[in-house]
Amino acid sequence: MQRSDFRCVHRLRVRWAEVDMQKIVFNAHYLMYIDNAMSDYWRALALPYEASMLALGGEMYVKKATVEYHASARLDDTLDVGLRCARVGNSSSLFEAGIFSGDQLLVSGELVYVFADPATQTSRPVPPALRAIFEGFEAGADMAEVRTGDWNALGRDAGRLRTAVFVREQGIAADLEADALDASARHAVVYNRLGMPVATGRLLQQSPGVGRIGRMAVDRSVRGAQWGRQLLQALVDAARARGDREVQLHAQRSAEGFYRRAGFAVVGEPYEEAGIAHIAMARSL
Repeated sequence: MQRSDFRCVHRLRVRWAEVDMQKIVFNAHYLMYIDNAMSDYWRALALPYEASMLALGGEMYVKKATVEYHASARLDDTLDVGLRCARVGNSSSLFEAGIFSGDQLLVSGELVYVFADPATQTSRPVPPALRAIFEGFEAGADMAEVRTGDWNALGRDAGRLRTAVFVREQGIAADLEADALDASARHAVVYNRLGMPVATGRLLQQSPGVGRIGRMAVDRSVRGAQWGRQLLQALVDAARARGDREVQLHAQRSAEGFYRRAGFAVVGEPYEEAGIAHIAMARSL
């Protein structure tokens, strides 16, 4: 088992509370590390777990977990936890895990999940859609697609995501979040392989040759898995395709690093909008 065997890898740093009297990671914590990697696996599939299980009509229950220890992790070690779906049976799925320090395999593990009725906890066949997602991910397939269009085509899904993120999560007034500019904007929505929207944004024409990206929102349960980056790139590509020479945006300060990594630079002083700190940024095309 090698780190390169895994498409999904979760990185963590060993904390003081996870070390035992032998000054090595307490054995039970390795299962917790693997479970943390499982959360990253669902994000990599672009599947908000709760909503996805509801749509699929079941739940994933751990039937069996085995761990084999090869070497120990210590305080402040940086570990990479790889997780892959090795096999999908009729009602169960086998996941293999590897915990690495650099290239050294410290712990290997297996988890058997059973897809079951949440009311009775009796097994059900793995839905074909979920089977295809597991198999597609491990084969290197894309887990989401970006669709662009006008408000008539995408407004329902875009609006639902924006309401969840801006209104319910961040507390922005609904009458501030929605505006008349939606009607003329180019919208983009990222859809997972169940057809569920997981990210959205829009592109306006700020002035001739200058685009403005805004209303960037990603479902909180799949953040950190590059879906926001994929969405942003689609909007930048749309601006370039129509001949814009520059794109601008007003970023929340908490997301400034995200936009910097995508090639945007600060062009103004910080300011407050809707009670949230913002900064103006731009990228040349």
